Amino acid sequence: MQLSRYWKRDIVILLVAAFVVAWANGDLEGLLGIPGWQSYTVRIINMCAINTVLALSLNLVNGFTGQFSLGHAGFMALGAYTTALLTMSAAAKDRVFFMTPLVEPLRKLTLPFLPSLILAGLVAGVFSLVVGVPALRLRGDYLGIATLGFAEIIRLVIQNARSVTNGALGLKGIPPVVNLWWTLGAAVLCYLMLKNLISSSYGRAFKSIRENEIAAQAMGIDLFKHKLLAFFISSFWAGVGGGLLASLLTTIDPVQFKFPLTFQVLLMVVLGGMGSLSGSVISATIVTYLMEFLRVVEETHYLGSITIPGVPGLRMVIFSLTLVLVVVWYPKGLMGDRELSAEGLKQLLARFRKAIRLKGESSS
Repeated sequence: MQLSRYWKRDIVILLVAAFVVAWANGDLEGLLGIPGWQSYTVRIINMCAINTVLALSLNLVNGFTGQFSLGHAGFMALGAYTTALLTMSAAAKDRVFFMTPLVEPLRKLTLPFLPSLILAGLVAGVFSLVVGVPALRLRGDYLGIATLGFAEIIRLVIQNARSVTNGALGLKGIPPVVNLWWTLGAAVLCYLMLKNLISSSYGRAFKSIRENEIAAQAMGIDLFKHKLLAFFISSFWAGVGGGLLASLLTTIDPVQFKFPLTFQVLLMVVLGGMGSLSGSVISATIVTYLMEFLRVVEETHYLGSITIPGVPGLRMVIFSLTLVLVVVWYPKGLMGDRELSAEGLKQLLARFRKAIRLKGESSS
């Protein structure tokens, strides 16, 4: 009975997501008379969904397993370049690799988007095993420094491997396959997968490692095995997110995958709550929207004869201050380690209605 209730809830979530996707793509325009959304709005929703995948995946390691990883940008780069190289046509590759020819058989190899996206996740996951075997024996800040170093190594290798990645010139002409069906579908699938994983015995082992590694080991939990598993799954979804991002932008280069990208995803995790999947979804949406809204502070504005110059990089300053304020006032983030549920929303709505009713009675 309990399992049936959970399955009904998941089906409702999928149906609502499909309805939103169809509306955003304008597919319901003829059926319901609802005009399709503007392309800019659709692009923001795509970025919200991709950032949701990235925040959920990083939260698995940093929030649920209690490890401090700063290598997300490197695994995103691996996924982005893998997806780009596998989906681009031979003619497009020849146009891009005009200085250094692309190695065989990548030059003539072209795959559909879905297998390319899965392979992107697997490539990132395999590299996470190479990184995780030595790095996950460290703890705390040492682990963060090690993963950050490995991410920078990956980026530098991509920048210098011209016969594979085209070096600093990057890749252009990536097929724009991604739409809301892909991004929201990946976000929903990632959420449901991680939710079921956290509810399983593996999830309880992850949480026990987060709370006390010595006690978890004393209870028979293989620390290294579970840390490596969480790291692999997190990196897999980071690679998928990187592949989606590459197809959405249609152009990538090594500069995009520097540490600020990891910092942005880490901000979403901390803002939403370490150990809360719902918090990651909420914070990814908020941060993505603010990243676009705050572009005004970096643009030059003219008020009559007065010129107000924009300040490049001010957005990240504002986000840094936001992170400081969140840590000071909400040390556990917006959701903490709690999850948003239908029952919780009902209770919150009931308390809100009660407060309004009491306020009306007191004023009368």
